[in-house]
Amino acid sequence: MTLQRQIGFWLACLAGFIVFLYLFSGVLMPFVAAIILAYLLDPIVDRLVKLGLSRLVATLLIMLLVTLAFVLVLLAAVPVLVNQLSSFIDKVPGYVSRLQVLIAEQGGPLIERFGGPERLKEVQAALQGGMGDAAKWAGGVLTSIISGGSTVVGLLSLLVLTPVIAFYVLLDWDHMVKKVDGWLPRPQAPVIRDLARQMDQTVAGFLRGQALLCLILGLFYAVGLSLIGLHFGFLIGIVAGIISFVPFVGSITGLLIGGGVAIAQFWPEYWWILAVIGVFGLGQFIEGNILQPKLLGDAVGLHPVWLMFSLLAFGSLFGFVGVLLAVPVAAAIGVLVRFALSQYMTSRLYTGSKPRDLDS
Repeated sequence: MTLQRQIGFWLACLAGFIVFLYLFSGVLMPFVAAIILAYLLDPIVDRLVKLGLSRLVATLLIMLLVTLAFVLVLLAAVPVLVNQLSSFIDKVPGYVSRLQVLIAEQGGPLIERFGGPERLKEVQAALQGGMGDAAKWAGGVLTSIISGGSTVVGLLSLLVLTPVIAFYVLLDWDHMVKKVDGWLPRPQAPVIRDLARQMDQTVAGFLRGQALLCLILGLFYAVGLSLIGLHFGFLIGIVAGIISFVPFVGSITGLLIGGGVAIAQFWPEYWWILAVIGVFGLGQFIEGNILQPKLLGDAVGLHPVWLMFSLLAFGSLFGFVGVLLAVPVAAAIGVLVRFALSQYMTSRLYTGSKPRDLDS
């Protein structure tokens, strides 16, 4: 088979896979989550197998421990989060009204001085309309997430099916890897294996490191804001930690929401507002100078801008399934692009001459 035919064949396979994802994205979430979970747990199972346990026993043990830990976290944290979320939705209009009053009181004289009374009225009207619409939109989204039947069904299927599917995938992981390796075209198999190894290092390093980073940051923000006495501090901190897998988004979102709540709650006691800002500032310092170098290192190879684009693009195309696939696919594309660039840099397209024989 010529190189052109091979390229055409793999491009057709890729196109078929994308169409499959698009058509069945609504039911793929537990399967994708299970595969990612099995991928993350496979090294632990391999270590237990080396210690003398059978693959079945090691898989059962790990899945039982993970499921038990997950259930304990749900029992401990979910009731608190649900209660705080429900109360937060109810109090959002009050916070918005309070912020409007504070902005009018503190900024009104300055606006009136430079723009006149008419300008002040325009700003107040625009502010009231904008903040009111934003509050209604956020409240509607949160309410629909909580009460939506499809969301509840999807969440239940995710919680129930994911551990079961992950168990079977994890049990047969090594067999599946060997099977896929047997499908590789023999002349290109060594190169593909090397690329797969690089993808594995990138994806595994990022997923494991980022998951631990989000957990530590979420607990830090939640505890710090709760100690300050911020209303819904635990909820705001956990949410900020969870979405910290997108660079800077978690801390900025937490700062905006936490800062708005702090102003409405504590003003004019500005030192408490500064304390809330300090929690997120310290968290950002710890993330950038301690957690990221230790947990992620410099070998991950995922630029923040590329990661943000991947999350938005895959999320818009395939929904939540796309969000789950965004990081592994982005890492794989990054490895392939670097490989393609290395090939280009040694080709005649770049050098303008025939590559020199290394033996000459």
